[in-house]
Amino acid sequence: MLEYPRTPPQSFIVIGYGNQLRGDDAIGQLVADAVAEWNFYHVKTKAVHQLMPELAEDLATVDAAIFVDACVATDEESLLKLESISPADSCRIIMGHTSNPRSLLALTRALYDYSPHSWLISVPGINFELSDRLSPFAERGVAAAIAQIEDMIKYPSLFYTRE
Repeated sequence: MLEYPRTPPQSFIVIGYGNQLRGDDAIGQLVADAVAEWNFYHVKTKAVHQLMPELAEDLATVDAAIFVDACVATDEESLLKLESISPADSCRIIMGHTSNPRSLLALTRALYDYSPHSWLISVPGINFELSDRLSPFAERGVAAAIAQIEDMIKYPSLFYTRE
């Protein structure tokens, strides 16, 4: 069983991913870019088009990881979904990119015998057509995700649970 540190996280990475040319799919990258502007010494950020195996090295150097991605809105009331995630049960050799954070965490564990405490923030969007702009709905979700990440970094013990 994977064991996490006995104290709340002190170092973080925020990985936002998605396609910046597909409207609301850019949510993850925009959130990561906004967090990067804070210039917190204990917070790394990555804004990427897709999750790549190379990110495993970055994950191996932090206490906690926050992944941010867009999802299709199913409930126009909800601005985001926060869930604690763990590595996938198995790690297949990843050639190219991996489609989800759990697989990337499994790769990190396989390579470094470590995986950080991790969360996935899914931010709903409604427009995934070719566009370089977010919908107003997604803009509200981005603001909510940024506020959520700020709370997670400032008050990690509120979100940290030992498994």
